Amino acid sequence: MARYADEVVALAAPLTDAGDLDVLLDRIGDARVVMLGEASHGTHEFYRWRAELTRRLIAEQGFSLVAVEGDWPDCDRVDRSVRCRADAPEDPYHALAAFERWPTWMWANEEVVDFCRWLRGHNAGVDPECRVGFHGLDVYSLWESLREILVWLREREPGLVPAALAAYRCFEPYREDPQEYARATRFVPTSCENEVVDLLVALRATAEGPGPADTDPDARFAARQNAEVVAGAERYYRTMVAGGRQSWNVRDRHMDETLDRLLDHYGPGSKAVVWAHNTHVGDARATDMADAGEINIGQLARQRYGADQVVLVGFGTHHGAVVAGGAWGAPTELMAVPPAMTGTLEDVLHRSAPERALFVFPRADRPDVLTDELDHRAIGVVYHPERERLGNYVPTVLGDRYDAFCWFDATQGVRPLHTGRAREPETFPSGV
Repeated sequence: MARYADEVVALAAPLTDAGDLDVLLDRIGDARVVMLGEASHGTHEFYRWRAELTRRLIAEQGFSLVAVEGDWPDCDRVDRSVRCRADAPEDPYHALAAFERWPTWMWANEEVVDFCRWLRGHNAGVDPECRVGFHGLDVYSLWESLREILVWLREREPGLVPAALAAYRCFEPYREDPQEYARATRFVPTSCENEVVDLLVALRATAEGPGPADTDPDARFAARQNAEVVAGAERYYRTMVAGGRQSWNVRDRHMDETLDRLLDHYGPGSKAVVWAHNTHVGDARATDMADAGEINIGQLARQRYGADQVVLVGFGTHHGAVVAGGAWGAPTELMAVPPAMTGTLEDVLHRSAPERALFVFPRADRPDVLTDELDHRAIGVVYHPERERLGNYVPTVLGDRYDAFCWFDATQGVRPLHTGRAREPETFPSGV
């Protein structure tokens, strides 16, 4: 790997404080979407530096919203807090501490609290229509979203309550267990798809129509989005039980479509920062995911908005510690991250890059380290350090997968708000 040493040295810029991000902000320019990744869901440095960059994008370049790999209802509570709504906690800590779905530490951690407190302070100083939102892109909150829909309809659109109740009652026998529902759709020729579609059609019409004069447009949008989540979750769980990787595509297409709806909702000129795992952010076409027929939101954003309007930023580490679980629903643990395997991207950077470095990739005349395929580490919410060689690396062409890369040679775990065990049926296709 010594053959890459000079190339790494030439590309790397030390990353010591937020001012060192200037070159990346120049690269971002007037892009509409910036996606910031992470090689795990439990590393302090990834969260801290995503927040540092996001603060600058909001304060200096007018970004409109932060969209994260999280559930819509949970993140909606955070959104109301950071946008200084009267019906929300003044301290975003309380909204984040209410996250219950395993793995809670993904968003219920001190690093996200620090950012959300900053965001609320920023929003307090601007007009309400200019306040920056915080939203969830993910697809898992089927029952939570159904309950949110019922509450909203009873207050605002009672005529649609029967459609929501029909969907809710269809799912009721499965006791809020997605795997039980998924198995039922596989072995019995029945599903709740028709009920969900009827509900979604009704709420789309309501959300897109003029509505009562006293209806909050953000609340109407949230109700419609909860219906989209229910539809996406029903499809995701039904696909998941069939095996294969198609459920991954259902999930990432849902996240892509949610992001596009958010940008439309925020209006012309709106811009979004996305926080998600590298496996979602980095263009799938530059990895072996493409060989398996998988897509992700990084690829879909480039295709939807154009590569010049999307900047993808990966994150990586060589060794240290991470917060993860030993099994799905297991207690939160601080685990050692062993030194990266020889010959991997992380090994190459460990040998030649500064301990903390920023790489902004040239558009042309790229060196071999950006065009060769190298294995690139990916740690999920379920992690077994002793088994790293069996599946924690994604073959990657770095310069095609990302536009920039943040490197931290040694890392530490995030600081969870709570570490208790919350039992949750497994729903991630690969723990990321």
